[in-house]
Amino acid sequence: MAENHNEIRKMIKERFARIAKAPETEKKFPIGAESAKRLGYDPQDIEGLPTSVTESFAGVGNPLLLDPIHEGEIILDIGVGAGFDTFIAARLVGPSGKVIGIDMTGEMLTKAENNRTKLGLKNVEFRKCLAEEIPLEDESVDVIISNGVLNLCPEKEKVLTEAYRVLKPGGRFQIADISLEDGVSQEEVAKLGTWSD
Repeated sequence: MAENHNEIRKMIKERFARIAKAPETEKKFPIGAESAKRLGYDPQDIEGLPTSVTESFAGVGNPLLLDPIHEGEIILDIGVGAGFDTFIAARLVGPSGKVIGIDMTGEMLTKAENNRTKLGLKNVEFRKCLAEEIPLEDESVDVIISNGVLNLCPEKEKVLTEAYRVLKPGGRFQIADISLEDGVSQEEVAKLGTWSD
């Protein structure tokens, strides 16, 4: 089973490394600034970010719309990508707050860190890890955001257990993701694509 999980992670890392380096090669799913606008992000937020952030945006929704982010909060962004949601959240929490972004794809983290430097944000940090192994203390974050990541994690129960562990009592888990409806056949799943498509 662990071998299968590692193979899934390998395919996902390869795909998102490609999206980090050459986002224009993504043909199957909508990405970029126009996709973010269709998902309900404020056009001013999008336009306030460099192209190096928006071009690799691969979200499936807008977790920031689910509940307001407040000044001074500590946010964890699971599956940070190039930093799109992280940087918007960093503006919302202000200098008294903090956003920690995690991702397993080195190329995305490099791009996110370069973008953080470009934006001059001091209240953002990034860490390389799996969503199943979050390197934070228990009850240390106010809000977890995640955008199109949980569906890609082969050990979803572990991700949710870790999320619960690091959330403060009364904390919020604001997630945008995709799932299959009940009754979808294996043939239809195969037609829709693999973990990394």
